[in-house]
Amino acid sequence: MITYEDFLKVDIRVGTVVHVEEFPEARKPAWKLVIDFGPQIGLKKTSAQITTLYSKEQLIGRQVLAVVNFPPKQVGPFMSEVLVLGLSHEPNAVVLIGPDQNVPNGQRMH
Repeated sequence: MITYEDFLKVDIRVGTVVHVEEFPEARKPAWKLVIDFGPQIGLKKTSAQITTLYSKEQLIGRQVLAVVNFPPKQVGPFMSEVLVLGLSHEPNAVVLIGPDQNVPNGQRMH
Protein backbone atom coordinates (compact mmCIF):
# COMPACT_ATOMS: atom_id res chain seq x y z
CA MET A 1 0.00 0.00 0.00
CA ILE A 2 1.02 3.59 -0.53
CA THR A 3 0.28 6.50 1.74
CA TYR A 4 -1.73 9.56 0.83
CA GLU A 5 1.55 11.50 0.91
CA ASP A 6 2.94 9.09 -1.72
CA PHE A 7 -0.10 9.75 -3.92
CA LEU A 8 0.38 13.52 -3.59
CA LYS A 9 3.87 13.18 -5.09
CA VAL A 10 2.24 12.35 -8.44
CA ASP A 11 1.25 15.71 -9.93
CA ILE A 12 -1.78 15.06 -12.17
CA ARG A 13 -3.13 18.14 -13.94
CA VAL A 14 -5.76 18.95 -16.53
CA GLY A 15 -4.75 20.51 -19.82
CA THR A 16 -6.26 21.28 -23.21
CA VAL A 17 -4.85 19.76 -26.39
CA VAL A 18 -3.93 22.70 -28.65
CA HIS A 19 -1.89 21.01 -31.40
CA VAL A 20 -1.75 17.50 -32.88
CA GLU A 21 0.56 16.10 -35.54
CA GLU A 22 1.47 12.71 -36.91
CA PHE A 23 4.39 10.78 -35.45
CA PRO A 24 5.55 8.56 -38.34
CA GLU A 25 8.81 7.61 -36.57
CA ALA A 26 6.96 5.93 -33.68
CA ARG A 27 7.09 2.14 -33.52
CA LYS A 28 3.33 1.98 -32.88
CA PRO A 29 0.85 4.49 -34.36
CA ALA A 30 0.87 7.65 -32.23
CA TRP A 31 0.11 11.35 -32.24
CA LYS A 32 2.42 14.13 -31.08
CA LEU A 33 0.40 16.41 -28.81
CA VAL A 34 0.95 19.90 -27.42
CA ILE A 35 -1.11 20.45 -24.28
CA ASP A 36 -1.79 23.77 -22.54
CA PHE A 37 -1.58 23.37 -18.76
CA GLY A 38 -2.25 27.04 -17.99
CA PRO A 39 0.04 29.89 -16.97
CA GLN A 40 1.87 28.09 -14.15
CA ILE A 41 3.03 25.08 -16.21
CA GLY A 42 2.54 26.26 -19.79
CA LEU A 43 2.66 24.21 -22.97
CA LYS A 44 4.02 20.66 -22.77
CA LYS A 45 4.65 18.05 -25.47
CA THR A 46 3.90 14.36 -25.39
CA SER A 47 3.27 11.43 -27.68
CA ALA A 48 0.27 9.19 -27.24
CA GLN A 49 -0.73 5.89 -28.84
CA ILE A 50 -4.36 6.91 -29.21
CA THR A 51 -4.80 6.91 -33.00
CA THR A 52 -7.28 4.01 -32.97
CA LEU A 53 -10.01 5.98 -31.20
CA TYR A 54 -9.07 9.65 -31.77
CA SER A 55 -8.54 11.75 -34.87
CA LYS A 56 -6.62 15.03 -34.86
CA GLU A 57 -9.92 16.90 -35.03
CA GLN A 58 -11.35 15.03 -32.04
CA LEU A 59 -8.29 15.88 -29.93
CA ILE A 60 -8.00 19.62 -30.55
CA GLY A 61 -9.74 21.42 -27.68
CA ARG A 62 -10.19 18.26 -25.61
CA GLN A 63 -9.21 18.39 -21.95
CA VAL A 64 -7.08 15.51 -20.68
CA LEU A 65 -5.39 14.48 -17.45
CA ALA A 66 -1.62 14.02 -17.43
CA VAL A 67 1.21 13.45 -14.99
CA VAL A 68 3.33 16.60 -15.25
CA ASN A 69 6.18 15.85 -12.85
CA PHE A 70 7.86 12.84 -14.46
CA PRO A 71 11.26 13.58 -16.00
CA PRO A 72 11.18 14.06 -19.80
CA LYS A 73 11.41 10.80 -21.76
CA GLN A 74 13.00 10.30 -25.16
CA VAL A 75 10.57 8.54 -27.54
CA GLY A 76 12.51 7.98 -30.75
CA PRO A 77 13.45 11.44 -32.05
CA PHE A 78 10.84 13.13 -29.82
CA MET A 79 11.12 14.32 -26.20
CA SER A 80 7.93 13.61 -24.25
CA GLU A 81 7.43 15.97 -21.30
CA VAL A 82 4.21 14.65 -19.70
CA LEU A 83 2.29 11.37 -19.51
CA VAL A 84 -1.30 11.55 -20.74
CA LEU A 85 -3.58 9.19 -18.80
CA GLY A 86 -5.91 6.68 -20.38
CA LEU A 87 -7.50 3.26 -20.00
CA SER A 88 -7.15 0.24 -22.27
CA HIS A 89 -10.42 -0.32 -24.08
CA GLU A 90 -9.38 -3.18 -26.33
CA PRO A 91 -6.08 -4.21 -27.94
CA ASN A 92 -4.38 -1.07 -29.30
CA ALA A 93 -7.23 1.22 -28.20
CA VAL A 94 -6.77 3.68 -25.34
CA VAL A 95 -9.60 5.83 -23.94
CA LEU A 96 -8.38 9.17 -22.60
CA ILE A 97 -9.17 10.30 -19.07
CA GLY A 98 -10.45 13.85 -18.67
CA PRO A 99 -13.09 15.92 -16.93
CA ASP A 100 -16.69 15.72 -18.17
CA GLN A 101 -16.97 19.51 -17.84
CA ASN A 102 -14.38 22.18 -18.71
CA VAL A 103 -12.19 23.26 -15.82
CA PRO A 104 -9.29 25.74 -15.74
CA ASN A 105 -6.14 24.40 -17.39
CA GLY A 106 -3.51 23.45 -14.83
CA GLN A 107 -5.97 22.46 -12.11
CA ARG A 108 -4.52 19.65 -10.04
CA MET A 109 -6.38 16.39 -9.50
CA HIS A 110 -7.05 15.67 -5.83
